[in-house]
Amino acid sequence: MVLSALWSCSTIVKEEKVGENNNVKNEIWLTTSDRSVLFQKQSSPLKSSKVKGENIISISPEKEFQTMDGFGFTLTGGSALHIHNMEADARMTLLTELFATDKKNIGISYLRVSIGASDLDAVPFSYNDLEKGETDESLSKFSIEEDQKHLIPVLKEILKIAPDIKILGSPWSPPTWMKTNEDTRGGSLKPEYYDAYARYFVKYIEAMQAENIRIDAITIQNEPLHPGNNPSLLMLPEQQAEFIKNHLGPTFEKTGIKTKIILYDHNADRPDYPITILDDPEAKKFVDGSAFHLYAGEIDALSQVHEAHPDKHLYFTEQWIGAPGDFPVDLDWHTKTLIVGASRNWCKTVLEWNLANDPNMEPHTDRGGCDRCLGAVTIDGNEVTRNPAYYIIAHASKFVRPGSKRIDSNLPKDLPNVAFKTPEGNVVLIVFNDAEKKLDYQIELEGELFEASQAASSVATYILNNQKS
Repeated sequence: MVLSALWSCSTIVKEEKVGENNNVKNEIWLTTSDRSVLFQKQSSPLKSSKVKGENIISISPEKEFQTMDGFGFTLTGGSALHIHNMEADARMTLLTELFATDKKNIGISYLRVSIGASDLDAVPFSYNDLEKGETDESLSKFSIEEDQKHLIPVLKEILKIAPDIKILGSPWSPPTWMKTNEDTRGGSLKPEYYDAYARYFVKYIEAMQAENIRIDAITIQNEPLHPGNNPSLLMLPEQQAEFIKNHLGPTFEKTGIKTKIILYDHNADRPDYPITILDDPEAKKFVDGSAFHLYAGEIDALSQVHEAHPDKHLYFTEQWIGAPGDFPVDLDWHTKTLIVGASRNWCKTVLEWNLANDPNMEPHTDRGGCDRCLGAVTIDGNEVTRNPAYYIIAHASKFVRPGSKRIDSNLPKDLPNVAFKTPEGNVVLIVFNDAEKKLDYQIELEGELFEASQAASSVATYILNNQKS
């Protein structure tokens, strides 16, 4: 096994020029909290060692865990609006940087979109909005026209760059005529409309497929225990179980829909929510897994769901960064807790909220829409600013491609890390130095030992090839 990496982050390092040494698989990419190095490929070699020290990250490729679907963001309606309004050349440059995998592009491999409006649209909407007092159980007035203005054109351009990208759809609210309070915010789904709402999902998936956009998975409801957002819906676990086992699951089965059904999509403080539903075998048979956010609870609570139902998958689908961002704090917490933590707790995806905003954090809905949600990039006309989430996700998305498997690695003090084996057989190791000083440590892989050194509060991604020499 030949390894190559930065061996002294405390010295000035030379960034490789794009196109140089493209045949060299062993790489390290570095970001420091002081922003002096921002997702730069390094060229200094990793030194071999024959003497074991006390600080060792030992990687065991033979011990495999979950298969990864990808790393990425939510492409909100507002994100799509800002991207679509860029001039064509500038838009293509940005989308290539975000979704292509060659050169310095970061290779986002998973996207979440809203089914109807999220709170980062200008106004709430569904695909079946009616006048007060009207109903449409046949869904004859169903239309994705609103998505055709910005979201669908942007998705089509993304798919030209990354045709295999997986897309997850999440609703913030059903049409208001289906709800107990007939409002976009709060209320619950009326039981008499469970069947109609199940068919609403089918029509959405089929409408997107007609646009050559494949929806790989849907969640039942974004944040079902947070009815104060706009749009939103309160959906208790017993309601979600009933909807899945007697309505959505059978409707998908009858219509031949293969889109995955994912539970919950809310905070880690309530692992009982998905477990309760999965404990019902009639609901469980239709379910692929459970999705989580982390505005409450601890990331290791996700493993409780895995332990209760190890045959079902876990997904991490949302976490925001508050504007204007605090680069050292954000890099630290999100790398340790999400890139490392969510992955080590069985998640197949890690998604940040959201992809793009403008300098004014618009658009967002009134009565609860987020006015401080910082995108991975800020778009001002054709000008692009890269924010903390861009670098946090880039350290994983570019290298841990779909189909990679998480593999075992230990956790030395102050070195939270996670390791993966790619479909090509390479090993990717992501390490955060959680100390307030430079740390020297060793990497042990398949009987070989190497010296490494990493600056305080920095994240390094090692790509270690599988070729012996």
